[in-house]
Amino acid sequence: MDPRWSQVAEVLVHYSTEVQPGQRVMIAMGGLETYPLTQAIYESCVKAGGFPQVQFLSEQLRHSLLKHGDPAQRAWLPEIEAYGMDWADVYFGLRGASPLGFFDDIPASALAANQAAQGAISTLRWRKTRWCLVRLPTQALAENAATDLPTLEDMFFAACLMDYESASAKWRSQAQRLDGAERVRISDGAETDLEFSVAGRRWLVFDGKINLPDGEIYTAPVNDSLNGRIHFDLPAVFGGKLIRDIRLEWRDGDLIHASAATNEDYLRRILKTDAGASRLGEFAFGMNPQLNLYCMDILYDEKISGTVHLALGRAYPECGGVNQSSIHWDLVKDLRAEGAVHIDGAPVLGEGRLLI
Repeated sequence: MDPRWSQVAEVLVHYSTEVQPGQRVMIAMGGLETYPLTQAIYESCVKAGGFPQVQFLSEQLRHSLLKHGDPAQRAWLPEIEAYGMDWADVYFGLRGASPLGFFDDIPASALAANQAAQGAISTLRWRKTRWCLVRLPTQALAENAATDLPTLEDMFFAACLMDYESASAKWRSQAQRLDGAERVRISDGAETDLEFSVAGRRWLVFDGKINLPDGEIYTAPVNDSLNGRIHFDLPAVFGGKLIRDIRLEWRDGDLIHASAATNEDYLRRILKTDAGASRLGEFAFGMNPQLNLYCMDILYDEKISGTVHLALGRAYPECGGVNQSSIHWDLVKDLRAEGAVHIDGAPVLGEGRLLI
């Protein structure tokens, strides 16, 4: 086994989640390709005095449910997964990657119903456990990123094994300088000019505690203040479906336009998941300098330095966010080549770098 898996496991167990003796640990092994990290985390947890339990999940199995199940089965909330969130003190979600288009034969209504159920599970995880999610580099993900697997693996390990304690201190200092800000404007050509208030919100960091690799400075918009439009020229993926050229527009907090070049019906169904799904729960800057390939996977792409992302749905209450939803879907806007973010009229992101 590549020794770097054990190094990543040490970061996850001792830095990200700080597993303590006697604590119960759920390791959700998402596909056979995640076994090397599953084994490394299991061993690290045992050495730390924890009680690890492995649960096997699979996108292939999920596809079978969606293809052959009836509406009740597709919308079913898996009881054992839900119970696992009550049982566990710590949760590791290890995820492989399926080829894009893997769910193209599934009706949008079926996939949207199942995504809502999966969202309810993630809400339980978020509320009841200390957790960390990891998307592992796979051949399918390398193909999505238009690269080879060794190159993707090298990027992954470099981004996971960076000095997070030093990076966190720098990111927290930058976030503190944004506290007290009142208004954000994102601009990029004719199709993106979006403004919203962040008055009374806190700016916080994601620094390897709930995702690995990681790196974000984030806050929560005041939804009633949302005005303008945004075009996401990078493809988005939700529930395994690829959605290209998403365009969204809000007026005084209400979504008044939503379109996409592909899977538009699925996009509209996602936005109707519940009352909070068409509103924003998060705005964030990507901060990880080791991530530079767009992989069409949000657990990598939202952390790329020089990008920003907006999340539809559930807000983080620690920022002061109040939007509630069963979904939290991050959409990445790439500002590395052009475009800018201004806060209270001053440039904060330009030419692909944070200016604070």
